[in-house]
Amino acid sequence: MTRRPPLRQAAAGTIIAILAVLVLAADQLAKYLALENLPFQEPVEVLGDFLSFYLTRNPGAAFSLGEEVTWIFTIALAAVAGVIGWLAATRVRSRLWAVTLGLLLGGVLGNLTDRLFRDPGFAVGHVVDFINTPWMWFFPGMSPAIYNIADIFIVCDMIAIALLVLVGVHMDGSRDRGRDDDETQPSAEGDPSAPVGVVAGSASEFPVADADAGIPADERGLPPLTASEQLAVEEAAQRQADDFPAEPETRRPGCDAEI
Repeated sequence: MTRRPPLRQAAAGTIIAILAVLVLAADQLAKYLALENLPFQEPVEVLGDFLSFYLTRNPGAAFSLGEEVTWIFTIALAAVAGVIGWLAATRVRSRLWAVTLGLLLGGVLGNLTDRLFRDPGFAVGHVVDFINTPWMWFFPGMSPAIYNIADIFIVCDMIAIALLVLVGVHMDGSRDRGRDDDETQPSAEGDPSAPVGVVAGSASEFPVADADAGIPADERGLPPLTASEQLAVEEAAQRQADDFPAEPETRRPGCDAEI
């Protein structure tokens, strides 16, 4: 399978920027609609216990952790956004990485916007959460997780990054050797080292030898000779050689003259 060439640096950066803006816009629009239409901290059932809306403001991280140090999460989000921006400008040339980092950046910017510009003040704002799926949490005594669109993208893209690392896809568009689609395929007997067809990437420069080369057409596919059959063939060949003695060696005139 022919792999597409890596992206140019500018193209990767463009993909990341566009996706980040789209996710940021979707997150902020969803939060605006929630603030305008949902009662504060009152459950609104959507699909029974499967999905409900519960509008709240979170000064901390997931499960309301770190409520006393909101500014730390602001710095952390800004640092993550900065790292993604640096990678987009200097490293990323893979389409998969560009899409993943673009969606992740959009989620980070969605929550960072809340931290910077929402009440109670700059850099200590509370994140707007409103999505509640109680069935996802089974730990007694733990507060249910209430999240937003940005959180969904952050979690999903962190999983996607882990998968890209596991399968060996690098940011520059290369892959770990041995995992490429155009590597030598296993033979019918299961030997991965046995070549099949022409060596990948070499066209006809290194064709695989024909296993039937030199064998008469009517003898191809026959089982190999046994030891006794091989001996009989050799004796017949020797008898044929004895019936046809070599021609006497001819010498050019004057070769036997003494010098």
